[in-house]
Amino acid sequence: MTYQNSRRHFLQTAAASAATVSLAGNTLATRVSTGAELKGQLFKTLKIGMVGEGSTLTAKFKAAKAAGFAAIELNAPGINTVEVKRAIAESGLPVDGSVCGSHWQIRHTDKDPEVRAKALEDLTNALIQTEAVGGKTVLLVVGHGNDGPEEEIWERSVENISKALPLAGQLGVSIAIENVWNQFCYDHGGDSNQTADKYVKYVDEFNSPLVGMQFDIGNHWKYGSMGDWIRQLGKRIIKLDVKGFSRENNRFTKIGEGDLDFADVCDALSEINFHGWCAAEVGGGNMERLVEISKNMDRAFNLS
Repeated sequence: MTYQNSRRHFLQTAAASAATVSLAGNTLATRVSTGAELKGQLFKTLKIGMVGEGSTLTAKFKAAKAAGFAAIELNAPGINTVEVKRAIAESGLPVDGSVCGSHWQIRHTDKDPEVRAKALEDLTNALIQTEAVGGKTVLLVVGHGNDGPEEEIWERSVENISKALPLAGQLGVSIAIENVWNQFCYDHGGDSNQTADKYVKYVDEFNSPLVGMQFDIGNHWKYGSMGDWIRQLGKRIIKLDVKGFSRENNRFTKIGEGDLDFADVCDALSEINFHGWCAAEVGGGNMERLVEISKNMDRAFNLS
């Protein structure tokens, strides 16, 4: 064993010994963050809207691949399957999934049943179109806390989204719920000591392997430990989004900047044995900017 590997083994062993966590009692012992290497476990993708390079879809796919990304995430419904399949064939870059683009305006939590019916229609079309181009997940924001008391919108959204599960199973496409600032499953005005308890209960409410989390690492650093949220959510996490965040300045940042503890995030992802896609969700731009984002992800997740 080389010195470097021996040192890494020592640090990982020490971290495992120190990292005793009792989430049920909200008691956290001192944890040593080592920043586990995630090469071969975490794979980089990005949102199509971030790609400012190229005037055609094929050119955008080629730019994303050249910048170091292994896949790309589209918006659905609205996918032109013929054009996307051509871009995939000509670039060699696959589509890993999509984002249900209407989910903020047309919500599964809306009190109007006609709006919920439209939300379901959009979700089912997104599932169909995503599968048609080889994608395996549809990211979904389930709704907004302003649509009513938590118990009511919880029940509405679970009932509505569940109607899409038979189709999702037939297609082999999962529904990936994103944790966002939508005033649902967390206290928007609360402190930074919150847990993922409600997200765990919400995902489990579906009782289906087709529903999981597209866990956004940056979105809730303001409200809790992202490493501990990852440990709580465990296998419910089927995909990741990533951005940076600064609690000190109360704003989002570039990936790896701010005060988000990426070393602990990496350790947590290693502990739950996460293998899958991580989508950059930051301001995009030209090739230079795309390369920067890709390298920032490499550094944050110890990929190179």
